[in-house]
Amino acid sequence: MSTSTIPLPVTAVTCLEDRSQVERTATVELAAGVQRLRLGPVTALTVDRTLRAEATGPAGFTGAGGGARVLDARVVRAWTPHAPLPPGPGDSELRRRVHELDERARHEDRSHDRLEARLALLAQLSADLLREIGEGAGAGEVERARWARELDRVDAERERYGEELRATRSRLRELEEERSLARIALDEAEEEPADLVAHLELTVEARAAGPVRLTVSHLVPCALWRPSYRAALADGGLHLESEAVVWQRTGEDWTGVRLTLSTARSALATQPPALAEDVLTLRERGAEERRTVAVELREEAVGALGPSETVPGVDDGGEVRVLRAPAPATVPSDGRAHRVPLSGFTVPASSEYACAPELSPLVTQVVRFRNAAGHALLAGPVELVRGSGFTGRGELPFTAAGADAELAFGSSDGYRVVRETEERQATTGLSQRSVTTRTVRLHISRFSGPEERDEQLVAVRERVPVSEVSAVEVRLRKEDCSPPPDAFDADGIVRWDLPLGPGARRTVTLVYEVSATARVAGL
Repeated sequence: MSTSTIPLPVTAVTCLEDRSQVERTATVELAAGVQRLRLGPVTALTVDRTLRAEATGPAGFTGAGGGARVLDARVVRAWTPHAPLPPGPGDSELRRRVHELDERARHEDRSHDRLEARLALLAQLSADLLREIGEGAGAGEVERARWARELDRVDAERERYGEELRATRSRLRELEEERSLARIALDEAEEEPADLVAHLELTVEARAAGPVRLTVSHLVPCALWRPSYRAALADGGLHLESEAVVWQRTGEDWTGVRLTLSTARSALATQPPALAEDVLTLRERGAEERRTVAVELREEAVGALGPSETVPGVDDGGEVRVLRAPAPATVPSDGRAHRVPLSGFTVPASSEYACAPELSPLVTQVVRFRNAAGHALLAGPVELVRGSGFTGRGELPFTAAGADAELAFGSSDGYRVVRETEERQATTGLSQRSVTTRTVRLHISRFSGPEERDEQLVAVRERVPVSEVSAVEVRLRKEDCSPPPDAFDADGIVRWDLPLGPGARRTVTLVYEVSATARVAGL
């Protein structure tokens, strides 16, 4: 058995959604026969059941590589607690300061204990003296001078040691606060060496002596990644940079590794969900229920693909995506976010100003572009940059390769929108249908500087209710809308494309009516 430890560095990492697959390689000289190798050190967070090792011949070598195999592979961990030694010459001033504060705190603790013991003895002495005075006075012995002298001496001692105890407690509180701040600074500035150290022990059989390349792979927790983007808008084009933000606290640094990013979810449960009974019952409708139709107004969001807001993770469109870093990456084991560049492209982009006054009175610049990255863009945060510099952060939805996407680059201060609503109710004809007419007026103004002379297009959107029952009808009165809307879709969204020049003002009027029969209740 070889007693020397062979280094086994990390050469490739595949970051998953909540863990990572680590690959290590090393070339070793083997003797013919069965031998045990000790390699490492490796992170103590290695998942033992995922450990996999194989032996292959290096490139250009045809000797022992074809006749070597790994018989056994295991992780061996050793606990090596630190000895309580004072800081040495190579330690930092911050560590020396923490050691000095610890020594002062221990000294003050001993002083505190001694003072409390003395005060306890003085309290006992005072109790004994008072008992002696009581017993002497009962026996007719009167020693007023001695009793007064002894009581004064005990009281003076108790007062003196009490003041020292209060001063000691005050110093202890100050020392504890200073020690806490110094330890926080030490934890952030320096990292203690791991007490738990792990190595790999491989049992390898080689038919002939020669070099063999060992490849070991395993899973580690405390490592994950998320996509991030940076979008810069200038001269009618958009430059989008894709990055991977990687966090890892596995206990060892990844230096110059081949980094692969995957959206595979290996942590998903493989068991089917538990089924519960769902009992359905039928009953006859009552007379009142037959005469009326109960309806209600509710907000309904348009459904979209991808995970919900309550489920954390990466939105990959339901298919596992694999991205590779174009250059070797280095990610220290400090638990902080490290950005790894992935790709970038520049494409022509169209820009428009959009407004939904029912939701917000702001006019937002929306940029549309085509995904030319050659791969899908996963959902993630995006830093927005315009010609004036950084403007804020947004969110890029999942975008397939070659598909269109849009980004909101913040609101414009050059617009003001005022929304007014009016409602009238009436009953028509013998059918006694109730008709509610709603009128929405939008006043849009553009405030521009003297250097602005171009005309800008503003897309204004309003919504009209959509009925799901035949007893309630919703009709858009296009003849009363001014100007007529440019688009009206099945979801009830009405759109106007308004060209506004510098200092221009426009008024948009939307009119629609909601009619219901007399049987409808709750509207």
